[in-house]
Amino acid sequence: MAHVNLLPWRAERRKLREREFYGQLGAAFVAGLGFVLLWAIWMGARVDNQNDRNAILQGEIKQLDVKIDKIKELDKVREHLLARKQIIEQLQSDRSKMVHLFDELVKTIPSSARLSALKQAGDTMSLDGVAQSNASVAEYMRNIEASPWMGHVDLRKTENRHDASRMPYGFGLSVKLGKPKADEAGATPAGAASVAAPAHAGSAAAAPPPDSATLKPAVVHAAGHEPAKTNAAVKGGAKS
Repeated sequence: MAHVNLLPWRAERRKLREREFYGQLGAAFVAGLGFVLLWAIWMGARVDNQNDRNAILQGEIKQLDVKIDKIKELDKVREHLLARKQIIEQLQSDRSKMVHLFDELVKTIPSSARLSALKQAGDTMSLDGVAQSNASVAEYMRNIEASPWMGHVDLRKTENRHDASRMPYGFGLSVKLGKPKADEAGATPAGAASVAAPAHAGSAAAAPPPDSATLKPAVVHAAGHEPAKTNAAVKGGAKS
């Protein structure tokens, strides 16, 4: 005998499939939610780790900033010390310059001229004095330019005062100071001990070498004493 199933099996199967679908959908939702939570936890751990690293880097950067500030201060101290060192070296190299300079002032000035004032500003020296004539001033300028310790000279002023003195001409000179190359290397220049003789003194070959009796009156003359007293001192030294 044939069995006929009159129950609504299609509806039951549809409901079963719906339950399976919703079950799979719920499982997928739970799995997705768990994945999102795990991803959020992992990313949060990475962010925390990176924040810790950033904090460490910030601390290192602050320490480096402190060290950089100290280095800048040390650089300033170093520059200050180098500047002092250069000044000291310059003073050491120029300490004998004034001695040679005054010696050259005595050697270069002719007997017909006399200095009344001198002033130095850096590598420039201003000389003021009186002379018997403009020729004496020109001779003085030539002697200065021939000196190894003095260079180019400019005539600032010259005037005739028309007075009754033996030296009626007043003059002003601007002299560029120099330094022989041999002296810069540490040796005494060969030309520092001799300057071109004045034109009125005759030839250089006939002039005797200067001794202590002749150099001393020249210094007195450069200091501003009268030429007559100087000549008397020279004669007295020759007689003795």
